[in-house]
Amino acid sequence: MRLVIPSDGELGEPTMRFLASCGVKVNRPNSRRYTGSIPSLPGIDVLFQRTADITTKVEEGSAEMGITGLDRMMEYRHDDDAVIPVMEDLGFGGCDYVLAVPDSWLDVTSVDDLADLALEFHERGRQLRIATKYPRLLRRYLFERGINYFTLVPASGTLEAAPIAGYADLIADLSATGTTLRENRLKTLDGGTILTSQACLIANPSALASCPDDLELARSFTEMLEAHLRADPYYRITANVQGRTAEDVSAMILARPEIAGIQGPTVARVFSVEEEDWYAVSLLIRKNRLLDVVSHLRECGGVDIAAAQLSYLFKGESQAFAGFMDRVDALKGQDAYHA
Repeated sequence: MRLVIPSDGELGEPTMRFLASCGVKVNRPNSRRYTGSIPSLPGIDVLFQRTADITTKVEEGSAEMGITGLDRMMEYRHDDDAVIPVMEDLGFGGCDYVLAVPDSWLDVTSVDDLADLALEFHERGRQLRIATKYPRLLRRYLFERGINYFTLVPASGTLEAAPIAGYADLIADLSATGTTLRENRLKTLDGGTILTSQACLIANPSALASCPDDLELARSFTEMLEAHLRADPYYRITANVQGRTAEDVSAMILARPEIAGIQGPTVARVFSVEEEDWYAVSLLIRKNRLLDVVSHLRECGGVDIAAAQLSYLFKGESQAFAGFMDRVDALKGQDAYHA
């Protein structure tokens, strides 16, 4: 199976760090090599490409899976059935695709105001000019809001200077914090967030469905990412608690059910040569309740309290991959119907 990931840019290093944290570290001999491997998942060939090209590579079948920005996928895919997001949020690369106008436009604070302005421009015989790198996303967004009079100015470099330079009236651009916009005397509009984006995992369902081995590799890869992300909010906490029976210890822990573990405590007898009636308690808890749980365990007589970060948390099945397979099965049904 071929996996294509960003070779550089804002998603380059973050993607490599993310995959390493998931236990699927990519082995890339040097930065000039555009191929790599994942030692923990033999059979996956890694290809390095520009982020802007990844959606196209997956859509045309040059790779079965890829990691790119959701914004890039939405802009560059031409067939919604040829490229499907398997996981829409990998937890990094977050940004918003927003409309921003000059600060001097005091009367324009919302998208509704922009619609009125576009109409005024049209009545004066000119079009509102918007500089953007994502014309397809922007055009769809504007049409859906009844804004029909505008001209898109394609741009590949820095957009913030477009209004000052005079080749556009406003811009639609990606922004993570809004700092660059503010420094260039631009403001975002209320209701002007076109898309909230982040890194996502995408796949070509037809290409994967044609090879059972590739499909199994895709499932394993997806499960590693999903289980790691699911584990992030949790700690496994253990303690030794003295009590007459396991039921008594369980009752003490469950006296505060909101911090008694995701599905309740696991209680097991501790076999000690010195004292009897000790039980090991294990809880799966959210990180933000850690100190509350420690205090509760102490009130129950708990000692030797330890907390450990989870690396993975697996469910009965990979929910992300099950959703992807539903799409694959639906496409197979469509193909059978047309045949």
